[in-house]
Amino acid sequence: MPKFAPAVCLSFIVAACALPLVAAAAEGGATRADAEAMVKKGVAQIKSAGEAKTYADITAKAPDFIKQDLYLVIYKLDGTVAAHGANPKMVGKNLIELKDIDGKAFVKERVELARSKGTFWQEYKFTNPENKKIEPKIMYCEKLAETVVCGGIYM
Repeated sequence: MPKFAPAVCLSFIVAACALPLVAAAAEGGATRADAEAMVKKGVAQIKSAGEAKTYADITAKAPDFIKQDLYLVIYKLDGTVAAHGANPKMVGKNLIELKDIDGKAFVKERVELARSKGTFWQEYKFTNPENKKIEPKIMYCEKLAETVVCGGIYM
């Protein structure tokens, strides 16, 4: 049996153990910074190009508003979806009573946070559009006029 120096063996073990971590990072989704940047981009486009164009772009999954598992959603403050980057069928529906798997009325909470804080992070559970699994999600949101513009990441 060949003999290896302890440093060589340790290097091999570290490299072998790190492989799954590198693969997981490569497969990982968007970051908090990505969510904040995309929401700010959405808000800026609404201000410059108008609601109609921006809402259409978001719902049509324009490349500016999709990054891995990150997409934008815009709610009116009554809970009605104005734009949805993952599911266009949601546009026009009032989801104020929608609850996550744990019973959290996250749309109602989101609207309340928009009214009271303006800018915030919100946690809940939702279906990841990439793998179709219910996962913990954290959403960054900014109130704009009578809407709340949000982009979230899965954790």
